[in-house]
Amino acid sequence: MIQTRTNWQQKVEQLGFNYHTLDGATYWDESVYYEFNYKQINILEQTTNELYRLCLKAVDYVIKENLFDWFFIPEEFIPLIKKSWKQDTASIYGRYDISWNGDINTPPKMLEFNADTPTSLFEASVIQWFWLKEFNEQYDQFNSIHEKIISSWKKIKPELKNKALYFSCLDEFPEDFINVSYLQDCATQAGIKTNFVSVPNIGWNGQNFTDEEENKISTIFKLYPWEWMMNEEFGEHILKTNTTWIEPSWKIILSNKAILPVLWKLFPDHPNLLETYFDDPNGMTSYVEKPLFSREGANITIIENGLITSETKGEYGDEGFVYQQLQKLPEFDGNFPVLGSWVIGGQAAGMGIREITSLITDNFSRFIPHAII
Repeated sequence: MIQTRTNWQQKVEQLGFNYHTLDGATYWDESVYYEFNYKQINILEQTTNELYRLCLKAVDYVIKENLFDWFFIPEEFIPLIKKSWKQDTASIYGRYDISWNGDINTPPKMLEFNADTPTSLFEASVIQWFWLKEFNEQYDQFNSIHEKIISSWKKIKPELKNKALYFSCLDEFPEDFINVSYLQDCATQAGIKTNFVSVPNIGWNGQNFTDEEENKISTIFKLYPWEWMMNEEFGEHILKTNTTWIEPSWKIILSNKAILPVLWKLFPDHPNLLETYFDDPNGMTSYVEKPLFSREGANITIIENGLITSETKGEYGDEGFVYQQLQKLPEFDGNFPVLGSWVIGGQAAGMGIREITSLITDNFSRFIPHAII
């Protein structure tokens, strides 16, 4: 335990971080922090870059082999996905959830990839950095997220041809709105003209998506899941226009947990992957049952030695499940951290750590800062 900063709530609120406490429970927790050395960080960085390389190969495999039915992707969206992949439509970010105890002789393991709508970006990039500078400015941090986001937007800027880049989410959710506002601010710093439009306020004029003033939306970043977009009435219009979406539609493949058994099929026994299958555990007696689509730890079941030891409820699972080898999170004083390793513009960029008192990380997990000493 360490001493929290005096008036830390006001300090993070001054940075725009207003969801530091959720339903009376601490979300941003600076009463502790995790220490790393540079050798550990190098391993995590190399692992993240390697996982992204494998994931891109997996996407290419799924598209070339037309395995879209494994991902429950509506047939009419397949050409859109293939087009976005062929054109290499830009991707800004993604977050790997990784289990690792820091032992340099034990490889980190990928649990899943939040490839389409990851959150906790703002606290990983900005909030823990300002905490570090006040806690001990001599320490370092695995955190080049901010710089890499701005660099990524600068690369995209010429493609916009001086048109506005729109940002969108369900703005009634503070976490979504703050994360999108942060990305929008980074785009502004990159010299891009930006506008915000809430998802429910996106219009359709028969030919194009529009904002509240009926202006055409040519390019839009959305913190809104592709699987929702594809299955809503809104979705049919996506196929009628040339709107550029960020994250692109090929990220549908990586945001679906069906990618986990595909990765294992392509790269069996890879040190950073966990054995994973469709349909059944294939003889494993200790494994995790995960829905193809799920968020915040919903509908997860942990089986150890053939017995259910933990499970969560939720509204997911209709499309089916995957079965992933059980890789327990490390335990520190009764807490279980999952490492969120960020990919920005295709490169490892930093880390955020979420911690909870159970093996299933959910929306009650706390964000814990880290330092390199």
